[in-house]
Amino acid sequence: MQPSRAWPALCAALALASAAFWLAARAGWLLPQHWLWNAEDWARAPWTLWTGALVHLQAAYWLGNLLALTAVAALGTALNASRRDAAALLIAWPLGTLALLLWPEIGNSWGLSGPIHAALAVLAVRARRGARTRTLGWLLLLGLTFKLVLESGWTRPVGFDPGWGLNIVHAAHLTSAALGLLAALALGRQPRQAAPDAPNPHASLLF
Repeated sequence: MQPSRAWPALCAALALASAAFWLAARAGWLLPQHWLWNAEDWARAPWTLWTGALVHLQAAYWLGNLLALTAVAALGTALNASRRDAAALLIAWPLGTLALLLWPEIGNSWGLSGPIHAALAVLAVRARRGARTRTLGWLLLLGLTFKLVLESGWTRPVGFDPGWGLNIVHAAHLTSAALGLLAALALGRQPRQAAPDAPNPHASLLF
């Protein structure tokens, strides 16, 4: 079966869209605050559930996310990620942001780190389904879980990262990874095949 191009195509679309937003903001063609997700007025601007991930306010953070997205694209291609895997990422992308309403202290969210965490969860499920990549799947799940536990996004939804010099919405990593995992599990379920009909012992009598 020919590998699907949906996964690298989706990752490339995310990268190109984020680059377009960055260049447009630098040129003054758009105001980032109109496109990032804001907890108070997102219902009046529902598109920010998608565009918020494309907005970056710092060059280093944007480039770091692009590198991570490139790695995710390469890993997904190596694992032969399917259209269903790409669909799982598409589902987790906006829902991971919407779930941030669980924390009233989160005012806004932006950046690709949420979808990247969702993508890692999806790829962990994909790797777990292959006999040769099952160990890799466990390592991805354990590594992602370890990172989320260190961040403690459920009790510390937002934290200052001195390495980036900005506040990181840890809860976005948590919600996106959880929803990516759930979407991948749900979409990856294969329908149970019906058992073949039992042979009719009297079939020979009908002819």
